[in-house]
Amino acid sequence: MMLTDVTSCKELVARFRESVPADKGLLLDFGGCVVQALCSTDTLRDELAAYFKEFVTPSGSPDIVVSAHEADPPETGLDFSVKQPDSGKTKIKEEWADLEDGRVVRKRLTGMHFVFGQGENATIGPCLANSNQVINFINNRFIEWKLNLGGLLGHAAGVAHHGRGISLAGFSGAGKSTLALHLMSRGTTFISNDRVMVEQNGNGLTMFGVAKQPRINPGTALHNPDLCNIVEPDMRRDFLAMPPEELWRLEHKYDALIDECYGPGRFMLRHTMNALVILNWTRGGGSMKVSMVDPLERADLLAAFMKDTGLFYLPADPERAKGPDVGDYARMLGRADLIEISGGIDFEGASTVCLHYMATGELPENQL
Repeated sequence: MMLTDVTSCKELVARFRESVPADKGLLLDFGGCVVQALCSTDTLRDELAAYFKEFVTPSGSPDIVVSAHEADPPETGLDFSVKQPDSGKTKIKEEWADLEDGRVVRKRLTGMHFVFGQGENATIGPCLANSNQVINFINNRFIEWKLNLGGLLGHAAGVAHHGRGISLAGFSGAGKSTLALHLMSRGTTFISNDRVMVEQNGNGLTMFGVAKQPRINPGTALHNPDLCNIVEPDMRRDFLAMPPEELWRLEHKYDALIDECYGPGRFMLRHTMNALVILNWTRGGGSMKVSMVDPLERADLLAAFMKDTGLFYLPADPERAKGPDVGDYARMLGRADLIEISGGIDFEGASTVCLHYMATGELPENQL
C-alpha cells in the first residue's frame, strides 16, 4: 500500500485497520497486565497462541491492545532516521520516524513496520513470515507499560524457588541464561531469560519477566540433560568435536521451550526479587568466589544489570526521557541483596549457591 501523506500514527493504523481488519483475538496475562493481540489471520493468531500458551487467558479487560496486519511492506514516504548498530556490530537493522503522536520503526531486511504511541500499537507487513518480530513487539509493549509505571529495566534472567526470587546478570558472555537453565534443571521456576523490569513493593522489590522463550547456544544445550535433545544427532557430534572455546563462541541458537523441556507450569512473569546475582567470573579464573556486596559501593557491578530502553520505548512522562542513572539503580537495588560471583566459571557451584540462598535467604557458609 502506498501512503505518502501520513502525519500521525493514529492515521496510519486506522488505514490498515480498515483495509486489513485484525479481528482474530487473543488475550494474554503477563503477570497481571492483560494484553489483547488482534490478528488479521487465523494462522498468526494460532501461532501466537502456541508461543504464548503459558499466558493465554480466557477473559480480562486489556491494558494493552496490539494489532497485527498481514500486508506487503507499506510505502509510507516517511523520513526515516537510521539506528546505528550496537557496539561490536556493523549491520544496520532498523530505522525510525517520530510523528506527532508516536513512532514508526521499520525493519530494513523484512520491511516490517511497528507503530506505537498514545495507545496505538500495530505491526504492519509480512507478519506471518516474521512472527518472531511480532512476538518481540508484543513483549516490548509490555516492557514499555511497566517502565512507564516507574520500573527499571534490567539485563538479566530470573528464577524463583521456595518463595524467593533472584535475577541473574553478568558481563558479556558470562552465561546468565545458562545458569538460569541449570537452576531450572534443579527445580526452580522460570521468570525471564534476558530482561526484567524491577519495581518497588513496600520495602522490597518485585520483578517482572518477559514472555520470551530462551534461545541458547549448542554448548548450553549439550551440557544439560534437559536440553540436549534440542540438538540434532548429527550436529551433536560436530559440536562435541569442537574445542570448548570455539563451541562457547558459536553463533548458532536453539529455542528452549520451557514447558517442553521442563514441564508445564514452570514459567511465570511476576515474583518478589530478593537478590540480584552478578556473574563477574572468567574462564580460567581459578576457584569460584561468592560475596555479598553493597550496590552503593559497587557501582562497577551495576553496569552488568543496567539496560538501555532502545527504540521501542517512548516515555509517557518527558522527565523520564533521559533515562535512569547508576544512582537510581543503586537505590532501587539497595532493597534487595546484591551477590557477586567471581573467580572461575562454575555453573554447578553457582547453582548450589543460588539454591541455598533461595531456600534460606543466606549464602552458604563454606562459600563466604
